[in-house]
Amino acid sequence: MSKVTCDLAISLDGYAAGPNQTLENPFGDGVGDSLHEWMFADPEAEEVKAITTAGAYIMGRNMFSPGRGEWDLDWKGWWGDEPPYHAPVFVLTHHGREPLEMLGGTTFHFVTDGIESALDQARKVAGAADVAIAGGAHTVNQYLAAGLIDELRLHIAPVVIGAGERLFDGVGPMTLEPVKVSGNSMVTHVTYQRPGSTA
Repeated sequence: MSKVTCDLAISLDGYAAGPNQTLENPFGDGVGDSLHEWMFADPEAEEVKAITTAGAYIMGRNMFSPGRGEWDLDWKGWWGDEPPYHAPVFVLTHHGREPLEMLGGTTFHFVTDGIESALDQARKVAGAADVAIAGGAHTVNQYLAAGLIDELRLHIAPVVIGAGERLFDGVGPMTLEPVKVSGNSMVTHVTYQRPGSTA
């Protein structure tokens, strides 16, 4: 049975991005590549490959674009002409936009009516495959608070950021069951499941 998963790289103090994210500095002040160095060091690792195996993805607008307000229609995402998803991606936004078809099978769809609508649409196109909540932390927190993530896979880098966009902010009390822990000097991977999940 398909499940809703989430992979998120965070710092030791729980931040997925620092403050002041911009086009030139997409992860914010003081972050650089520190949260994702492990991915570049071993792109064939099981944990890296697992990030792009879903049948559909959901992300917040901040993960797709540095802009706010009305769209700059020339902007097509951070990933160039062939994004790594190779599947439909549903972008949460307050501003509608026509679907954006990219090379390699990725099409970005822009959802203006909330997280449940985005998940319903993603499940329909994913079929039996998993749906992945791609980020950022604000989007992940909304899905966690709603109890909609079955499996949370955290990739914890040994750095402290101190401010920015933090996982679990505003989520409220919850219990997660750790089911797998692995890692090396660059990262600790911890997989959690929601109690009662059939994942």
